[in-house]
Amino acid sequence: MRVLMTIPRVGYRAFSSTTRQLKNNVAEHQKLFQADNGLPIHIKGGTTDVLLYRLTMTLTLAGTGYSLYWLLFASLPKTKKN
Repeated sequence: MRVLMTIPRVGYRAFSSTTRQLKNNVAEHQKLFQADNGLPIHIKGGTTDVLLYRLTMTLTLAGTGYSLYWLLFASLPKTKKN
C-alpha cells in the first residue's frame, strides 16, 4: 500500500518545474523571425518550414482538384444502358 501512496508524488516530480530548468529561447526566435532577409514569415524557420509549406500546398491543390473532378462527375447526366 505504501508503494501506491508514493505514485502521485513521483508523477508530480516528473512534471515539476524545479527538476529541470528550460532555457528561454524567445529572444532568439524573435531575432530570427524579425530579421529582414527577404523571406516570407512562413518559411523563415528553415528547411522544415519549407517542406511543411510545400506539403500543405500540394495537399490543398490535390484536394481542390479531386473535389472539382467529383463535382464535374456528379453534374454530368448518367447514360442509360439498354
